Amino acid sequence: MRHLTLSHWGVNEIERGDDGAPVLKPWSGDPDPSGIGTYDLADVDRLRIRRPVVRKGWLENGPVPGGGRGRGRETFVEIPWDHAQDLIAAEIGRVQREHGNSAIFGGSYGWSSAGRFHHAVGQLHRFLNTAGGYVASTDSYSLGAGRVIMPRVVAPIDTIVQAMTSWDVLERHTGLFVCFGGVPLKNTQISSGGAGRHRVRDALGRMNRSGVRFVNISPVRDDLETGGAFEWIPIRPNTDTALMLALAYVLDDEGLVDREAVARLAVGYDRFRPYLRGEDDGVPKTPAWAEAITGVPAGRIALLARDCARHRTMLNCAWALQRATGGEQPFWMTVTLAAMLGQIGLPGGGFGIGYGAMNAIGSARAHVTGPTLPQGTNPVDRSIPVARIADMLLKPGEAFRYDGRTQSYPDIRLVYWVGGNPFHHHQDLNRLRRAWARPETIVCHEQYWTPTARRADIVLPASTTLERDDIGYSTREGLLIAMRKAREPLAEARSDYEAFRGIAERMGLLQAYTEGRSEREWLVHLYETYRTRAAGRGVAVPGFERFWADGLVELPSQETGVVFLDAFRADPEGKPLATPSGRIEIVSERIESHGDGTCRGHPRWYEPLEWLGSPKAAAYPLHLVSDQPARRLHSQLDHSSWSRGGKVHGREPAILNPADADARGIEDGDPIRLFNDRGACLATARLSDGVAPGVVKLSTGAWYDPDETGLEKHGNPNVLTLDMGASALSQGCSAQTCLIEVERWRGDLPRVTAFDLPDIEERS
Repeated sequence: MRHLTLSHWGVNEIERGDDGAPVLKPWSGDPDPSGIGTYDLADVDRLRIRRPVVRKGWLENGPVPGGGRGRGRETFVEIPWDHAQDLIAAEIGRVQREHGNSAIFGGSYGWSSAGRFHHAVGQLHRFLNTAGGYVASTDSYSLGAGRVIMPRVVAPIDTIVQAMTSWDVLERHTGLFVCFGGVPLKNTQISSGGAGRHRVRDALGRMNRSGVRFVNISPVRDDLETGGAFEWIPIRPNTDTALMLALAYVLDDEGLVDREAVARLAVGYDRFRPYLRGEDDGVPKTPAWAEAITGVPAGRIALLARDCARHRTMLNCAWALQRATGGEQPFWMTVTLAAMLGQIGLPGGGFGIGYGAMNAIGSARAHVTGPTLPQGTNPVDRSIPVARIADMLLKPGEAFRYDGRTQSYPDIRLVYWVGGNPFHHHQDLNRLRRAWARPETIVCHEQYWTPTARRADIVLPASTTLERDDIGYSTREGLLIAMRKAREPLAEARSDYEAFRGIAERMGLLQAYTEGRSEREWLVHLYETYRTRAAGRGVAVPGFERFWADGLVELPSQETGVVFLDAFRADPEGKPLATPSGRIEIVSERIESHGDGTCRGHPRWYEPLEWLGSPKAAAYPLHLVSDQPARRLHSQLDHSSWSRGGKVHGREPAILNPADADARGIEDGDPIRLFNDRGACLATARLSDGVAPGVVKLSTGAWYDPDETGLEKHGNPNVLTLDMGASALSQGCSAQTCLIEVERWRGDLPRVTAFDLPDIEERS
């Protein structure tokens, strides 16, 4: 019998080595498996957390104000599981009594597990809800601005992502595919619930062979790979909205707008048009105006607008574009431009938000919500946008605006983090490090000694997906996977469920948390609940025991493919959108009523806080693009041999245009220092004319490794990025709004220590 397991980067077959130990192999059913799953288990096990530990200063002094300054520097002391669970239960109880549950922050933002039961975020939130609630986070770093703006304009972002036109339809019907930010194949290695068959490389190749013409508008050429020729239009980062406005201007000025479709499907075009024409601000959004901002020649902009109107055109906007100040605007303007072209709801036309962001996007598989652990109801009615963690910790009680409401930051005394790594996801890590010292206690469950685990007070060792049974499922991937345990947990590692089970028992919450079920009984319950729901959608799956024996269930595809918003186009009155008007909102009365000047009632060009046209470029003349890495998911498994194989001299490569490197005396392979007024990091220079002049690309995910001066030694770009909300509307992440300078490093190179074990006093 074959055994399978599922990770965010794909399905693996589990074989046995000569010593009987499990060995991961690519699934034979995957035509384009990801290399991330090829790591050596013995190699990654070296950095496993083996026993519960407590930071020595916290163990000796307890949870005292200001005691967090030793996080990341002090020795850990090993303690038994019983003692660790006693400490955590007592600390939760203390914070509840003295400050209330609104002083507890349940973090755990991150892609911790592809399993549906052993999903760290769900386990933590279920436990904290059972224990009286917690302050939650909303939205995501990937889509903070998009999650807030898109329900106002067309539909919730999850609805869009799950229903985008499938690749087979694009192959048959699309004439022109215009990418703002590309379709990065490295991102399509993963899906949020686990990738199945990696389909995007083949899909782009088939589109290319069928005659689809591709245009990639991006600072980076290699954001698109079609297996053939495509046109690359380099653009200054953060200026895509200006280019889209100029495209819209040409459509309007030359009578190429489908006015009948706009009138049927959208509201507000006639109120948006005066801004486009410059009638209300004196600035017509012409191609010449856009050229001065974007660096794209005016003539090329005009030709592209005419081509879009002449062909069946799909406009794709990458998620990265909204991770910037004013990040709502490129998404909103993509929808507006598509509405003006009049092809929304037609096969192969309209718009997409994030083709290339994940493998599942563009699938024709049936959409049925998978097995889901119920988390209960949170009694605490307070939350923050996820990218505002440092603000929350540094500014308790301070007011902030979010989605049209004024809120205030809670006073957090206890942070409970399970899965995820904020010292990867967050921006301006030097600021986060200061903020991280403020809570009285930080508890963390982790598998490996990540930067976050090193900066916690109490750390519980978590088992990995290979060390527990689970159910793998990802919406639109089309697979259910029986994730059989391949080995026993290493040392004293336990599942998050077992860890919380013990804490809940000490707090008198055992029945409420477990509902009397073992882990196996939960798997059966979740699967059979899903099976009933799937049957209601016309999808038949076998019973649990048959599923567990077979190991895999294939779900059906839609034979005719998926066309996004086709039902709405056919009957806007009978199949309205969930927007206030029931139609696409080029003008949003609701957003206008908020009165937030950083995001007004229709898409606009807002000058970014930092960009190549700003005064700050005199001191920091290069724009940093911090994209997703090719050899890991975010920061997961950065210590694996596969991820380390992509580094140069142990550091992340930073890609520069040869002209920028030559002006600074930098050659390929040189160690370099990237810096601005927020911080500095070391990396290794790689030169490529596939990066636009004035741009540096440094992928995220290198484990944070600062020296005593704050210099990050490993190549983590988030010591440089801007920790500021995209706008008062969304408060989303603004990582892509970042100016820097680069210089050749001429001193001795400090050793990278990110993968060294911390100091631990072992118990006898």
